[in-house]
Amino acid sequence: MSAPAGPAANRFFSMNAHLLEEANKVILEPQILINAVSRRVRQLTAGSRPMVEVGVRMGLADIALAEIAQGKLTVAKAAA
Repeated sequence: MSAPAGPAANRFFSMNAHLLEEANKVILEPQILINAVSRRVRQLTAGSRPMVEVGVRMGLADIALAEIAQGKLTVAKAAA
């Protein structure tokens, strides 16, 4: 499956810099943050409901970042 092109791509892949900064304060490791946002975007695409209030111009990545920043979405540490 290929990524959407044109204006629809912005809905999936654009990120608000402020939300990114706030989420990065909660999940300090960039790779873990990227993985969490990616997984949540897939869940939202599949029909999961957002756990935060959604603004007019929020893309799916923005929703995932807002959920992380507001503590609604957490990442569990993997067992060794």
